[in-house]
Amino acid sequence: MDGVTYYTPPSGRQNHSAAVANFFMMNNDSSIPGIILAGGLAKRMGGGDKCLLPLGGKTLLQRCVERAQPQTQPLLLNANGSSLRFARTRLPVVADLIDSFPGPLAGIHAGLVYMSEHQPACEWLASFACDTPFFPLDLVSRLQQAAQDQDAQIIVARCDGRVHPIFGLWHVSLAAHIEQLLAQGKSPRIQEWIATQKTVYVDFVSADYDPFFNINTPQDLYTAEAQLSLVK
Repeated sequence: MDGVTYYTPPSGRQNHSAAVANFFMMNNDSSIPGIILAGGLAKRMGGGDKCLLPLGGKTLLQRCVERAQPQTQPLLLNANGSSLRFARTRLPVVADLIDSFPGPLAGIHAGLVYMSEHQPACEWLASFACDTPFFPLDLVSRLQQAAQDQDAQIIVARCDGRVHPIFGLWHVSLAAHIEQLLAQGKSPRIQEWIATQKTVYVDFVSADYDPFFNINTPQDLYTAEAQLSLVK
């Protein structure tokens, strides 16, 4: 597809804006900010905040924060509505800037805008899905290596041949393009859209469990529970 490159790495108490600003100022310019996307409607789970569902004594969001926070500085949370329900995370909550829940690109756009305003020296934003609690602990470092080696605007994870577009690095130059797209009322499927951009895919391998197992239904929660003892 046009613009797509496949890459295998070599071996070897404040308002939201103030909170975000403080987080960024505490970190150096070489850090990669991250954002957990939790702005979806969770229709297949009956609505509500899917990320607050329990899994093995912790919420899905807690598990994602534990895996994402060591990889990014700072870590943001994209969610809409009242931020009070996420107060325990102590993460800055960044809402979509485009109304009508246009999908994950809106959350990525919101993160890119905040990054450009508060840490303008940063080029890349890492994104994570709130309903995928087993993602790799070296995700960002491997995506970052590909960003250094390839000419691309998007670096995305792929595991066993399946693309996981929410887990990626997004170049700040995409912000205006995404905003224009969403402002026109367009909400493309993210996997199809990234295939038309300068995208690189980084391969991951599943062993005893699927690191990108996605929880969409109540049955998925039971399946994830059974995998907990295998997760590294």
